[in-house]
Amino acid sequence: MNISTHIKWAVLALLVILVIPAAAMAADAKLEDKVVVYSTHGESMLELVADAFEEKTGVAVEFINLKGELADRVRAEKANPQSDVMYGAPSSVYQELKKEDLFAPFTPAWAAKINPLFKDKDGYWYGTIQTPVLMFYNSKMISKADAPKDWWDLADSKYKNKIVSRNALSSSARATYSALLQQFDKKGELKQGWEFLKDMDANVKRYYGSGSLQFQAVGRKEAPLSFAVLNSVIDNKIKNKMDLEIIDAESGSPVITDGIAVIKGAKHPNAAKEFVEFAGGAEAQAMLANKFNRMPTLPEAIAKAPKWMGEIKFRVMDVDWGALASKQSAWMQKWDMEIKDSGKDKK
Repeated sequence: MNISTHIKWAVLALLVILVIPAAAMAADAKLEDKVVVYSTHGESMLELVADAFEEKTGVAVEFINLKGELADRVRAEKANPQSDVMYGAPSSVYQELKKEDLFAPFTPAWAAKINPLFKDKDGYWYGTIQTPVLMFYNSKMISKADAPKDWWDLADSKYKNKIVSRNALSSSARATYSALLQQFDKKGELKQGWEFLKDMDANVKRYYGSGSLQFQAVGRKEAPLSFAVLNSVIDNKIKNKMDLEIIDAESGSPVITDGIAVIKGAKHPNAAKEFVEFAGGAEAQAMLANKFNRMPTLPEAIAKAPKWMGEIKFRVMDVDWGALASKQSAWMQKWDMEIKDSGKDKK
């Protein structure tokens, strides 16, 4: 065999190595004609993302808003998944479902750009929205000097009847009460945690079932103090001209992360991965930031978001959301049955 023949066979071998796998990958990556998305996000948000995705890829999006039933629905369909993507719900739910082997790992192009706080280290889920929960006050009723400096101040009797709050049916309130309890639990002081919540309850003038009623109460000076997701505080401060100021708690504030993941056994796996790639990317995150005031997890998207999202600084509370997932339901049931409205006769 002469040298030219050797070269010819070498070239053919190289083509086999490079071209054929590339063609196979291209075939594997062909998008299906639709993707099914289970979500907790509102329909207007989902429609915005779905329409943009369909326009970009030609893939039809079928979405179902399941609110609090999302996790149970995904569990129930484990043997025969009817959805391709789970979109929305806090990171604690994703950590729980990951342990139950309900997600397929996937690494989108933007994965490395996200803070580890907002993603699974093994690539099973990613955060698309960060939702800090901060204390705030009506500056016409209380001064900065007299306002709480930390969450633990809310149990001080000087704030009796000066707090209004969401009840624990609100996902942000559930996450906050649970995160506060965990700070005691980590030190083996859970009993003291319940005492703190009881003392705080004694200072709560009223619990509300809706965020709008909660903010109206602060706005009409029913009470000066509360806590809520940051974007709602900013919405009411800017759009409704309320005299609200946020508190950067010394212990940090809980940050809820809304996630996205590919369902294991998805019937449209390539379209599912493409949807995750798009919905978690800077374009979609910035779109939701500007249309719905949702804070992105990607720095690139924050740069294209409303100015306040890049300017407001706050400390992040150290919360182990994975550990919290297995305790939150029982804790909040106890809060609802034994703590809520129980401390008011103490002070």
